[in-house]
Amino acid sequence: MGGNLLRRKVLKRNRKFINHKPHEPSVRNHSVIHNDKYRFINQKPSSYLFVWFVVKIFLLTYSVLPISAQENGRPLRSVEPEVSVNIENTSNNSVNWALLNEEALASPLTQQYISQYTSRSGLNALRVMLDRGQIYLPFIKKEIIKRGLPMDLAYLPVIESGFQVTTKSRSGAAGLWQFMMNSIAPFDMKVSEVIDERCDFIKSTKGALQKLENEYRRLGNWELTLAAYNSGLGAVTKTIQKTDNKNYWELSSQNELKRETINFVPKLTAVIYIISQPRKYGINIWRDPFEWEAITLPRQVSIDLLADETGINRDLLRRMNAELLFGITPLDSNYKLKIPASHIEQVQAVLDRKDLRLIRYHYHIVHNGDTLWSISRHFNTTIAMIEQHNPGLHGRYLKIGETIIIPAFGDAPPPPVRSVTVPQNYTGTHIVQKGETFWSLGRMYNVDPQVLAESNGMRMNEILREGRTIKVPIIE
Repeated sequence: MGGNLLRRKVLKRNRKFINHKPHEPSVRNHSVIHNDKYRFINQKPSSYLFVWFVVKIFLLTYSVLPISAQENGRPLRSVEPEVSVNIENTSNNSVNWALLNEEALASPLTQQYISQYTSRSGLNALRVMLDRGQIYLPFIKKEIIKRGLPMDLAYLPVIESGFQVTTKSRSGAAGLWQFMMNSIAPFDMKVSEVIDERCDFIKSTKGALQKLENEYRRLGNWELTLAAYNSGLGAVTKTIQKTDNKNYWELSSQNELKRETINFVPKLTAVIYIISQPRKYGINIWRDPFEWEAITLPRQVSIDLLADETGINRDLLRRMNAELLFGITPLDSNYKLKIPASHIEQVQAVLDRKDLRLIRYHYHIVHNGDTLWSISRHFNTTIAMIEQHNPGLHGRYLKIGETIIIPAFGDAPPPPVRSVTVPQNYTGTHIVQKGETFWSLGRMYNVDPQVLAESNGMRMNEILREGRTIKVPIIE
């Protein structure tokens, strides 16, 4: 009972202290209030410590909020650093960018390329390249996410090929990822007279990402990995061994790398910087994903004829299957043709029609002096393609009068070869250039190559030596 009375007195005294207003007259003098306040604190030391602990936790919690805000893409109220890395989230998941760091963005070369790409012409060019890439980017990004790689790599084709799948460099590199012939062996790509799988966006993407992943394991950072992709792993490894330095930016500033490689990473960093802020720079990266399917074929087809029969855009179908050098699928049961998912039913219906020819053919009657090589040059095809469509044909034993089936590429047949007697106007002259034959000259002058050879006292299969002068008709 006494304890309860004492507790009520303490609570009553404390309530008076808490409700006290400094501008109102107090019923007690100031010294009494002061003494009572400290008496209360001394009576309840654990309560004071608890309040102090709560306030400390509150301050610590709010001190980390700017970091969380930055992770969620919200603007910070703190002072911006000298080099601002302001990255917009481009999907529901946070994007993993490897190149956007202060050291990369502080590079004068990076700033130079940012200025170039953010100019009016630079942004227009970047938009065009990304428009071309919308066919391939969904697949590329899916592969990158599956492998746990940084999203920067999805835009490497911007500076490699401009997303032009058929582009070839002066050094012979081809496709979106610019593979050289001597680097495709480990990545399930092949090149023949009729197909170049460096231009197959599925196989080349898988190969490029595997190559980058392998080199990253060797080098340990993405700047050096990209440098190796540009100049070769051997060259970068030798530079590291020579300098005992694995910092790409320091190696670049010391001119230890090739000039092209020094520019390579800053150029990609600038592209990534702009793409990471699409709203700021007016870059549309929110397109609906392009959907497609890869199907096996029961027979060879010309993709142009397939496009005509199904209503698929010809240019789209060519870009999806750019590895087909002549636009005709190979006789390979493992080959898969890539088509828009929206046209799968139309394509299947066309393939099921046995009465519908999906390849155009020329029918050539073998003349004296014909060879498979000369016939293939005349019809702009390959010996392998002629042999595929003529089982049992032996190039060394062509029979005069035999009919050969030759697949036709494109819409128009080759110019007709006229069989005529030696005309009166064979008064012109032609100096033979390297690689020219009677077949090529026959097409040039629109005459039968057999007649052209006979008019010069030669046989069709004789070699025309460079620099020789032969008689040809005068082209009026």
